[in-house]
Amino acid sequence: MYKHFFKRFFDILLSGLALIILSPIMLIIALSVWIFMGSPILFKQARTTKDGRIFYIKKFRTMKDTRDKDGNLLSEEERKCKFGNFLRGTSLDELPELWNIFVGDMSIIGPRPLHADYMPYYKDSEKDRNTVRGGLVPPEVLTKNLTPSWDEQLDIEGQYARNLTFILDLKIFFATFVVLFKRMKDDYGEYVRPTLIEEREQAMEEKEAVEKETVEKGEELNV
Repeated sequence: MYKHFFKRFFDILLSGLALIILSPIMLIIALSVWIFMGSPILFKQARTTKDGRIFYIKKFRTMKDTRDKDGNLLSEEERKCKFGNFLRGTSLDELPELWNIFVGDMSIIGPRPLHADYMPYYKDSEKDRNTVRGGLVPPEVLTKNLTPSWDEQLDIEGQYARNLTFILDLKIFFATFVVLFKRMKDDYGEYVRPTLIEEREQAMEEKEAVEKETVEKGEELNV
């Protein structure tokens, strides 16, 4: 009953209240983004949610739009700025996602919505994450690990989808405050990790290299 009705009810109620209460703060942040980084104020990107449905997630921009002489965006490292790092470190950049929650694209708690390009790279046990809406607060906050590997994150999210309960969501909700404090303390805004595609393809290349080396050694022993 909670998974199929009350969870969505709480999402609408709480995100609606949060949008009203936090609107002055969001207005101040929007103005600050425009001053420090220019327009557009919001960052929009296609992500996947329940059943693999694609939607556009909304966040405050945390990087400048700096480009090279040919008009190409510079690397993320070159486009970072202190105010953007502050927004990321405090998770204030994610406040516009409250609208995504209100309209049904996301849930307050759930697996982080990821790029559609990641879909072919999920292991079978990880695909269960797509049976629930993507969330603003991910279940891996329970581990208090700010920088989990993709394997760790996707495994936890798959387990969350299979074992979703009201009590589990409550535990994740309260663990969030500890993690937010830790993110601000550890300067999380500076953290950048490889994409899932990069990590999985690298792992595949390493596995193929080991298999090739094993075969070659076997051939040498048979000579």
